[in-house]
Amino acid sequence: MGSLIHCAETTMSNNLLSIPCTTIKGEQKTLADFSGKALLVVNTASKCGFTPQYKGLEKLWEAYKDQGLVILGFPCNQFGKQEPGDEGAISSFCELNYGVSFPLFKKIDVNGNDAHPLFTELKKRAPGLLGSQGIKWNFTKFLISADGQQVKRFAPATKPEDLTGEIEALLK
Repeated sequence: MGSLIHCAETTMSNNLLSIPCTTIKGEQKTLADFSGKALLVVNTASKCGFTPQYKGLEKLWEAYKDQGLVILGFPCNQFGKQEPGDEGAISSFCELNYGVSFPLFKKIDVNGNDAHPLFTELKKRAPGLLGSQGIKWNFTKFLISADGQQVKRFAPATKPEDLTGEIEALLK
């Protein structure tokens, strides 16, 4: 279906924007496919105490998608095995239980030797507390400026609605 976009890797933002990702439906994408948009990248899980944040993420998507925000969900089973299903089960769960309509991607790892390159790069650009580059739990959020130059990291406990000010500042 979709084609993989190759961007020049001459700058830090191009490197970030050119990392290939596979959608939950099997399409190849890069962040460059969302060119000119601010991005909220989130590692998600269906059986987590933070899973109700899907509802808040969907509200942000509905409120800001026409103003230039794209939310990208990346299911991950590394924390308490809280995302055990396959892509079909994940997609159905998100749509039926939370009305998720923002883009979802194939299940990935965010830490360790098999960490997806996107999350490896995001962790470098926006380390956690005390400089830690590891992701501690599901629903860690990364807010990326439209040019890919600015990356801010938010903890799992940060509710999507608490990001409104940060999102609006990026969209100005």
